[in-house]
Amino acid sequence: MTQTPRSFRSAESVKDKDGSGDEVTALARGLTVLRAVAAADSPLSNRELTELTGIPKPTLSRITATLVSAGFLFRLPDSERFVLTSSVLELSNGFLRNFDIRARSRPFLIELAERTALSVHLAVRDRLDMVVIDAIRPRSAVLVSRLEVGSRMDLSRTAVGRAYLAALSESDRESLLIGLQAAEGDEWGLVSNRLESALHETAAQGFAIATGEWHGGLNAIAAGFVGPSGERYAVNCGGSAYQCPRDWLISRAAPALLECIEKIVQEIGGTPQRRLDN
Repeated sequence: MTQTPRSFRSAESVKDKDGSGDEVTALARGLTVLRAVAAADSPLSNRELTELTGIPKPTLSRITATLVSAGFLFRLPDSERFVLTSSVLELSNGFLRNFDIRARSRPFLIELAERTALSVHLAVRDRLDMVVIDAIRPRSAVLVSRLEVGSRMDLSRTAVGRAYLAALSESDRESLLIGLQAAEGDEWGLVSNRLESALHETAAQGFAIATGEWHGGLNAIAAGFVGPSGERYAVNCGGSAYQCPRDWLISRAAPALLECIEKIVQEIGGTPQRRLDN
């Protein structure tokens, strides 16, 4: 059985954590179901979707029937299981096609990947996760990250998540931390202590670093920036622990990462994270 991701809890719990009490619950539940199907490794049944989302089964059955009728879900023949349709792909392609910052930053991301021989990712936040919107693999690397466009990364335990948090205004960061606390539950004490220390380190250095916290054996650094309209992004640069130990990341990869961020914001008219509090 697929483990329940925190991003696919019931619509009501997500609404409470985000503080948005005026959303249309039926729509929020439908989107929650689509997210759960998209994240699953195999087709899901109504029963499994109920377990994943917390939505009551009678309601869940009506939602999946509506999504099938609208063309966003397909029920497999002779089965009670559902998969996404190409209509969902059209939505994601429309987002990427019109996402100019992705195209304008790509040459600098490629340059960073080649200079460091590490995998590079451009990411944005979706609820309580970071989502990859561009992924670059260096030509010279033997081992590369398996993260693809659309992959999700932990917001509190990864360098890219911490860089994003550091790029937020204080009020926005505090609001998001409330949501993270609710999602982490009993683990929040340990998570918050590490996160607080990491954010202080990020503010001092101008970049975030995480060594083996999200997945053992993987190290990464990341830095955030603000787009011309105030939207926040983060660039992640990482690989295997033996390929890029912590000292090497700080001494060799970090200058290249910060230079990449500078080039991106000059191109798009944004602001690098390390200047936000100046």
